[in-house]
Amino acid sequence: MHQPHWMNAELESLRDSARRFYDTELVPHEARWSAQQHVDREVWYKAGAAGLLCPGISEEYGGGGGNFLHEAVIFSEQARAIAGGLGNSLHSGIVAHYIENFASEAQKRKWLPKMATGELIGGLAMTEPGTGTDLQAIQTRALRDGDHYVVDGGKTYITNGGSANLICLVAKTDPAQGARGVSIIVVETEQVTGFRRGQPLHKIGMHSQDTCELFFDGMRVPCENLLGPEEGQGFRQLMKELARERIITALMSLACMERAIEDTLQFTADRKVFGQPLLSMQNTRFKLAECETQAHLAGAFIDDCAGRLLAGQLSPATAAMAKWWVTEACGKVVDECLQLHGGAGYMTEYPIARLYQNVRVHRILAGTNEIMKELIAREMEKRLA
Repeated sequence: MHQPHWMNAELESLRDSARRFYDTELVPHEARWSAQQHVDREVWYKAGAAGLLCPGISEEYGGGGGNFLHEAVIFSEQARAIAGGLGNSLHSGIVAHYIENFASEAQKRKWLPKMATGELIGGLAMTEPGTGTDLQAIQTRALRDGDHYVVDGGKTYITNGGSANLICLVAKTDPAQGARGVSIIVVETEQVTGFRRGQPLHKIGMHSQDTCELFFDGMRVPCENLLGPEEGQGFRQLMKELARERIITALMSLACMERAIEDTLQFTADRKVFGQPLLSMQNTRFKLAECETQAHLAGAFIDDCAGRLLAGQLSPATAAMAKWWVTEACGKVVDECLQLHGGAGYMTEYPIARLYQNVRVHRILAGTNEIMKELIAREMEKRLA
């Protein structure tokens, strides 16, 4: 298994603590949460008490005072546990950073400490029924009316959608300006009218993670909840933070690859075929060797990206490369590992089957892999200028 060059004693301790929490508080409840399509509300408070929420947010705002590496350890361990119902990578890894990086001082002090304890659960509402990765084409409107925005529209495929009570909403505040008319407005769901949630959406995988549609019918949000000093900053804010989201997706894919390989190594060592361990057969050994190599390549790429992200030097194109390549590799590795399980691999009682269900969405999350390649190609074209 790949060992990051940046791992140290502090991060190892955090990893072990996170692993114990997931094994105790998440894994035993996954089946029940999958049936109800959301985790119990109290687990958010438990995660906050365990220091697993907002680890990369400054201590002055109630966070852990760590950096991206602390988040990487926590999110990777949860992915490895196949316990994705707690939408913490979005809550802590994405939404909290939108607020710390772009909110006013008063907004930070109001929202971040409660996100760190689990009192507030973060959500990010970008995707719409007719608009996926093309954020410039969103139709949700937020128009000023006195000291409030009046919001009309809808969002879909929203992670934490059923439980989030602090949502970063992407909307057009000036529809005539295209991308320059996009803003992010923070919605405190318990303090607004005209807001409603749809029923849980039924997904191929990630069954314990609540995902739903959101609807805004004349929803009134105070203008002071605008993220940033002025309107029209939303697209720039999104472009800055999407690189982080794409690396988080990649590192969680790596963790899933590693879990698949370790489980399959043990399964093939135990499984007898024609009187011999399945692992003794050349095809099995070669397939596992290929998978292990893919995981090591992915790990090296992600390590490099993590260093660049920490230094503020991760380009959108490099993040896009990591996101598409690692998630594609993950899909191939998990598929190969399922095949080596034979019929058992198709049974959801085996972890490999649940991994197979869950990782398919990684090639869609944070911008589809096709869009990632388009972003890379656009950056390449600049070399011709």
